[in-house]
Amino acid sequence: MEKYFVDILPVYDSEQDRTIEKLSKLYDNQEFLQKSILNLISKHFQPEMITDKRILLKPNWVKHSIYETDEMCLRTNDNFLLSTLEIVLKYKPASVLIGDAPIQGCKWDGVVTSLLLSEIKSLSLKHNIPVEIKDFRRVTFTPSKNNPNKEQKPLTDYLIFDLGRESALEPITRSDKNNFRVTNYNPDRLSDSHKQGTHKYCITKNLFDADLIISIPKIKTHQKTGITAALKNLVGINGDKDFLPHHRMGGIGFGGDCYPGKNILRLFSEQLLDFANRRQGKPLYWFGWRLSGILWKLSFPKNEHDLAAAWHGNDTTWRMVLDLNKIAIYGKSDGTLSNEPQRQLFSLCDGIIGGQGDGPLKPEPLPLGVISLTNHSGMNDNAMGTLMGFEIDRISLLKNSISGIQKGSINIFWKDQLTNLDALEQFSISAKLPPGWVNYRNSIQS
Repeated sequence: MEKYFVDILPVYDSEQDRTIEKLSKLYDNQEFLQKSILNLISKHFQPEMITDKRILLKPNWVKHSIYETDEMCLRTNDNFLLSTLEIVLKYKPASVLIGDAPIQGCKWDGVVTSLLLSEIKSLSLKHNIPVEIKDFRRVTFTPSKNNPNKEQKPLTDYLIFDLGRESALEPITRSDKNNFRVTNYNPDRLSDSHKQGTHKYCITKNLFDADLIISIPKIKTHQKTGITAALKNLVGINGDKDFLPHHRMGGIGFGGDCYPGKNILRLFSEQLLDFANRRQGKPLYWFGWRLSGILWKLSFPKNEHDLAAAWHGNDTTWRMVLDLNKIAIYGKSDGTLSNEPQRQLFSLCDGIIGGQGDGPLKPEPLPLGVISLTNHSGMNDNAMGTLMGFEIDRISLLKNSISGIQKGSINIFWKDQLTNLDALEQFSISAKLPPGWVNYRNSIQS
C-alpha cells in the first residue's frame, strides 16, 4: 500500500522572522526557492517518476491582480512556479504542460504576463524540453461588461465525466427540482449536468494525458469552503463552470444553502439573477442583474448573507471539490472510475505568504511561512488549516476529506521531524476569516 505523507518545510528561523516584510523577500531569492523546493522533491520523488514522462503543472491562477498585495497572496507566485519548473526540467521529462482554468472574468494576459512567458520560454530552450502553457477555460464572461464567450475551446478538448451516484452531491440532490447554482452562470445548463443520478464535470483531457500531476496551490482562506489549498486547487481541471455547483438556491429555510434562514426579498433577488444569467449577452441581462442587486441590498444582508453563498453554511462547494479530486486520482480516460489510482498526484503548496480574510479573490497577506509537499491533499489541507488557526473539525471540506483515514496511515513531517496535527498547533498563526465565516465555530456541522 502506498504510504501517504505531508512534508512541511518552515521557511523562517524564528517568530520574529515570520513577518510579511521578511517572508515576501524570499520570493525574489531564486536560489533559496530552488534549494527549498528541491529539498522536498528529492526526498519523495524518484528520478524515473519524472524522466521521459509527461508532466502537468497546475498552479493557482485564479485571477489577475487588482490590489498591490495580490502579487504575493492571490496566486501561486511566479518565481515559486519558475523555480519548480526549473527543478522538474532538470529531471528531463518528455514534456511539461502548465495550465489552469481561472474565473471567467480573469484577464489571462494579466496572469500569464509577457515577462512570465519569456522566463518559461527561456527555461524550455535552456533544457531543450517543450513547455506548453494552456488556459483550460471554455467560457469567459465579465458580468459588468455582459460579454459572454462560450466557445473559447472546442468541446473535443474535454471529457464530460459523469460520477453519477458516486458523486458527493448525490445526497443533497433533489428529485422534484434542481436548485444547484453557480453565480453568474445560466442555471439551466447546470441543471442538465447535475440531477439525481447524474453529476457531470467538464474535465480537460490534458489531465488524462499526464503521467504525473504536480499541483502548485496558493494557501488561502476561501469564502465558500473556509480554506483553499491542495484540494480546492483541482477545481481548475474543469474547463466550464456550468458544470460546477457552488451552492443551492434559497436560504436554509427554503431548502437551499445560499444563506441562513429564509427571506423573500433575497429569494426574489436570486430569481432575478437567474433571469439575468439566462440572458447573458442580451440587453435584458442588465435589468435582471441590477434589480437583483437592489433587492439584495434592501434585504439588509449581514456577513453571512451573500448572493454567492459565501458563508460557513455552504454545503455544496466542498462536495464538488471532493468530486473533482476523485476524478483526478481515480478517473479513467473512458469516463469511468477505477478502484485504483490512475495517476500520481502531488501538491507543492506555496504558503510562504498565504492569503487571509476575504479569499480567494480578495485576500490579504498572511505570513504563514511554509512550503509543503504531499501526496494526500486532504491531510495536507487539514495541516494547513491547523497552521492557520482553524478548528478543522468544524470545516466540512477538511473533515470529510480525511473521513475513514486510519490513524498513523499518513506521515506528517515538520522540518524533517515526524509530528501530528495536534503538535502543529504550536506553530499556528491566527488567520483573519472571510466575512461569512466569522461565526463558523458556532455552526452545526453535518
